Amino acid sequence: MNKPLSKYLYFFLLLLINANYSFAQVGANDSRKVVNFNSDWKFHFAYDIRKQPEKINVMLPHTWNTQDVLNGKANYTREAGIYEKSFFVNESWKNKRLFLYFEGANSVASVLINGHFITEHKGGYTAFCIEITDRVKLGESNNIEVQVSNASRTDVLPLCGDFNVYGGIHRPVSLLVTSKDCISPLDYASPGVYLTPKVLSDQAATVGIITKLSVKNITGLKVKADILDAGKTIVSSVTNNVANNKQCEQTINLKQPHLWNGKANPYLYTVNISLIRNGQVIDQVTQPLGFRTYHIDANKGFILNDKYLDLHGVGFHEDVEGKASAVDSTDLNKDMKLIKEIGATAVRLTHYPHGKYFYDLCDRNGLVVWSEIPFVGPGGYTGAGYLKSPALENQVRQVLTEMIRQNYNHPAICFWGLFNELKLDHDDPVPFLKQLNELAKKEDPNRLTTAATFLDGSQFNEVSDVIAWNKYYGWYDGEFKQIGSWADKTHHDYPQKPFAVSEYGAGGSPFKHAENDDKPDADGKFHPEEWQTRYHEVNWQELSRRPFIWGKFVWALADFGSSIRTEGDADGINDKGLVTYNRAVKKDAFYFYKANWNKEPMLYITDRRNTVRHQQTTAVKVYSTASNVKLMVNGVVVNGAKADDFHTTIWDKVTLQKGKNKIEVSSDVNGKLLQDSCEWTLEN
Repeated sequence: MNKPLSKYLYFFLLLLINANYSFAQVGANDSRKVVNFNSDWKFHFAYDIRKQPEKINVMLPHTWNTQDVLNGKANYTREAGIYEKSFFVNESWKNKRLFLYFEGANSVASVLINGHFITEHKGGYTAFCIEITDRVKLGESNNIEVQVSNASRTDVLPLCGDFNVYGGIHRPVSLLVTSKDCISPLDYASPGVYLTPKVLSDQAATVGIITKLSVKNITGLKVKADILDAGKTIVSSVTNNVANNKQCEQTINLKQPHLWNGKANPYLYTVNISLIRNGQVIDQVTQPLGFRTYHIDANKGFILNDKYLDLHGVGFHEDVEGKASAVDSTDLNKDMKLIKEIGATAVRLTHYPHGKYFYDLCDRNGLVVWSEIPFVGPGGYTGAGYLKSPALENQVRQVLTEMIRQNYNHPAICFWGLFNELKLDHDDPVPFLKQLNELAKKEDPNRLTTAATFLDGSQFNEVSDVIAWNKYYGWYDGEFKQIGSWADKTHHDYPQKPFAVSEYGAGGSPFKHAENDDKPDADGKFHPEEWQTRYHEVNWQELSRRPFIWGKFVWALADFGSSIRTEGDADGINDKGLVTYNRAVKKDAFYFYKANWNKEPMLYITDRRNTVRHQQTTAVKVYSTASNVKLMVNGVVVNGAKADDFHTTIWDKVTLQKGKNKIEVSSDVNGKLLQDSCEWTLEN
């Protein structure tokens, strides 16, 4: 494989644009320190075994695949890289314990301290934590070496998929410094605290608390749990006699719980779990707490806190132009801003667990979350997403356990996803999937399991609590409205099985346009924005009329990298996003959903980027939350249009003059004037 030195230039550019975000502080007390460990790393590829390999300075998160995946070649760099860092261990840490916490290294990471192997972790989208207390030298500089490989393997997820497996330490790393006796960070890299809230009534709730301990001496040890509301402790529980050094169980009763109620009111409490000895806090972990009830009715859809909630939103990848999966808090905040602007009530975090920072954002912003493991099939492509191999099955179980334990306390998460688009043309995955579902229910009996399939029929219907389908009527085949007739037939055939639409979408370029209704070739280079817009208009009209569909998830929020794609404007890009890969352009379909999902006043002229016209008679289409929109073309008012039920106003036959045409719309919403305009040129 060719490995041009020019790729190092891209790494240096990354240093200029890649800000840090670190593993969130888990302890508010000084007894536990969480040290940002993202700076001052050196990187080189493992194949470079010269005495003086060419190393570059990098800051984490980092990936070596920011550019080569965009070449439209499936054989992007999937090999091993080596990260090295020196760090000084203070003498003051003599009676402390030291842990390294990796949020994600893609896909297999081997860690060495001072030249000695410590551990290997398989799986790039879940965290792992290792203790290095006995491996470091006090008062000296110590060396850490992490060899990371994203090479394709049959024992590490994902085996395949329509997205890139970006190699590197692509999520933050932290150094945890704790007391000798501590709340364990080694239980599958979980926070070591598991909160199980239960709403008993409007007047009462309970919280079951399990604290995992790493303690040698339980004498005089107390475990205290404090629930805080707006920073003030409202109720506490103290276990004065810790029974064993493995875990402590407590129950706290709470009066008049304030519910976490999605976007309407994402109310959060805080829980501090403290280890206390001789009146001193020796360790502390802080976690979010949210009270909510939910269930799914096969006929009525998703019910949150005894009220129907229309779950609609987007799926998306951790993937941004110029950074790939090595995203930072600025990127994640930007995506959350887009999700809030569009008016989504839910997100499907595809096709793997995302970083902790985004789950925190979902908690605070009231988005219902579907989190899934990277058990991904080939969909419409070749390959096998599952092989009946003990090594693979063990790794799938490991990743599922890690996802659940690491994210157990997030109230936003309502669904654990077991797989996406597995097929039946290799080893039959159904028996193993049933075992996987049992594991998920054992780890967390209080949440629902789900899965995303694209195969009609009943093979996967009994695998998870609820099911979902990826459907692309009007893009790969069929017609837009077929999604409605398909949903009715599915509901008729399986009346007791709640189902969702986990993906629906179409490719679209904001730089390619058509003035006709000819269906584009999904595999071709011409993906006009207008077809994508019409796809979403009709698909949403059909889906929104069927509340029994418990969730509707647009594919996708943003364009993303997929090396196997050689279609649309650019090779290596899946262009089904509602915004572009760099998040700079919101496509017309984005504004269609904004008008229908977000109640805030808005007004937007569609087809605006089709600036050069060839047909004198055209339609002017507007999305708006206003019912009455005024249109002016070249300063002349055009009448004869009225908004429909989907916040769309169309003037069917508008005559353009040769040359430039000024299109202006306006509306008054509760005394606020909304305006939008664009310019189209009619050519001969």
